[in-house]
Amino acid sequence: MKILKEFKEFAIKGNMFDMAIGIIIGVAFNKIVSSLVNDVLLPTFSMVIGKVNFQTLSIVLQEKQLDSNGEIIQELVELKYGNFIQVTLDFLIIALVIFAVVKVINNIRRKGEDVQDETIATPKDIELLTEIRDLLKQRSEK
Repeated sequence: MKILKEFKEFAIKGNMFDMAIGIIIGVAFNKIVSSLVNDVLLPTFSMVIGKVNFQTLSIVLQEKQLDSNGEIIQELVELKYGNFIQVTLDFLIIALVIFAVVKVINNIRRKGEDVQDETIATPKDIELLTEIRDLLKQRSEK
């Protein structure tokens, strides 16, 4: 649920930096994602549903009509839902990759802004200077 909430926040309240990163990464990963979908995912799904080529999946609404000379009177009308499935998978993978990258960048940005973050130890000399500063403030207040 937390990931869905973060994705919703990204999609609705994203700033220009997030959108720019999304566009750049989406364009850059287009070939990789297309290859992943076309060469890995779709053949796997095809085997599961009976060795079908997704791009050829369609529903014929109206057959092609020919006249007595063999010329086309009416073109074939079909819904190519297989190509739609492929494009939808491309989109979902690209969206998830963009979301993951933006999430990593936001985490890095939050850590950079968080002065109380204890993950990086403060050097000893800085700690000593901080203590001296605090002691001097206490003396001046008295």
